[in-house]
Amino acid sequence: MKIVTEQILVREGNFPLSETYQTIISEIKSAIYTVTWAHREKFIINPSKKGNGVKPIKDNFIVDLIRKGWLPEQRMSLAKGMNPGRIDIIKKTSKGIFAVEWETGNISSSHRALNKIAVGIIQKEIIGGLLILPVKGFAKYLTDRIGNYEELAPYFPMYKNLRIENGVIGVFAVEHDEESQDVILIPKGNDGNAEK
Repeated sequence: MKIVTEQILVREGNFPLSETYQTIISEIKSAIYTVTWAHREKFIINPSKKGNGVKPIKDNFIVDLIRKGWLPEQRMSLAKGMNPGRIDIIKKTSKGIFAVEWETGNISSSHRALNKIAVGIIQKEIIGGLLILPVKGFAKYLTDRIGNYEELAPYFPMYKNLRIENGVIGVFAVEHDEESQDVILIPKGNDGNAEK
């Protein structure tokens, strides 16, 4: 899988200057590159409009980070007054907790994920967070209405203007490597338009 865009919306304080942060970003990038479909080293998608599922896409990513000491499916309350929800994967460090969400829901889910990360940093529950989601050219082959980078990007100025003393908020946009009608479709979940 390819990383098309790396958008760091907030980079404040000493955390983004730390070796810990550099390691986190390096581990996330290398884990994204492990995401494949229909090929050992590439992500090849069947270009069937709205034909592919979403959830299995992140499997290799999660497995790779678990090998590096990350913790999957952790229940955390990032905002006071909210019930604890599951975070796709986190890393506990001496600087704080870093959270990563891989989008498998609709655009509303993308907004919620980014908002939770922002509030979590403001309330000092986490030190940073990253949202990974497809670009529009990839999303058109996935579950209907999957959140995508281009739809979320107009809201980035709001996050860039947050008052955060120390922390990082980022968004990585990803895309398939190749297209082929010869590869099998990625299985879909059975819980509607957004796969959780």
